Amino acid sequence: MPLEWTLDNATCLTMGQHFHFINALINLTIEKDLPPLPNELTSMPTQTRTFLVTQADSRLKDKAGSVFIVPKDWVNLPAGDASITRKLKSLGPTWTVQEKKGRKTFSHGVWAAQEQLQEAKALVEAQRSDPNHQKKLAQAKVRREEKEEVFGEDFQQAIITFLNFNEQYQSLVEQLAGLVKEHAVPVGSGTVARSSSVTLEDKAAMAVMAWMRHQTSDYDSTSVARIKGARRELRRKIARQSTCILAKYRSGEVADLKGCPLYKALQKAEK
Repeated sequence: MPLEWTLDNATCLTMGQHFHFINALINLTIEKDLPPLPNELTSMPTQTRTFLVTQADSRLKDKAGSVFIVPKDWVNLPAGDASITRKLKSLGPTWTVQEKKGRKTFSHGVWAAQEQLQEAKALVEAQRSDPNHQKKLAQAKVRREEKEEVFGEDFQQAIITFLNFNEQYQSLVEQLAGLVKEHAVPVGSGTVARSSSVTLEDKAAMAVMAWMRHQTSDYDSTSVARIKGARRELRRKIARQSTCILAKYRSGEVADLKGCPLYKALQKAEK
């Protein structure tokens, strides 16, 4: 019997038919008024997903707010071994857990089937024990070191070009360039020098300003109000001061070196 019938259509029905018809209408109304089921999914482990970190180890939430229950036969591979993580993800579906803090993203491991994780570990271990693999790793390390050395030299020269000090301050410019390079170049430093979206010239300029911000001003000890844009404005103010200091060295106008914050920082670095 079609549910779109109204009670007026049911006036010619028998008592039993009346009962079944009214019951169907009530059930239809209840289904429409029921709140949505909790957004919690227990299946779909066959899809690779990325989740946000939660307080519960067995429940993971994605960016859309959907909650997923970790399958019972899955285990977590803690962050730390990139080779096993890559191999694990290549073998099948995985659930990656991440935590967002400001602009940085931190890994809280990868969930996968226990058998899949055991296979990934066995494959990586076998690869690492292969002499040919060790030889390739050593060769790759040498190439990286050579590449980093060339980059460091180019970066230091870019710093010297940016500083463009008067010839009477050449010893200072070389010292400053070396200190900025030492701070900014190392892999994993997290500085602008490691950014791939900035030109070498801009990297040099920004690295100098960053070094001077920390070494020639009270930036590190200044209390900044928790107001949007306050820290950015403080950095701009210090950058203007740093630009004025550099301008004097470029023109050769610096008279009192002992009173110059940049000169003091360089002298301190020598000790």
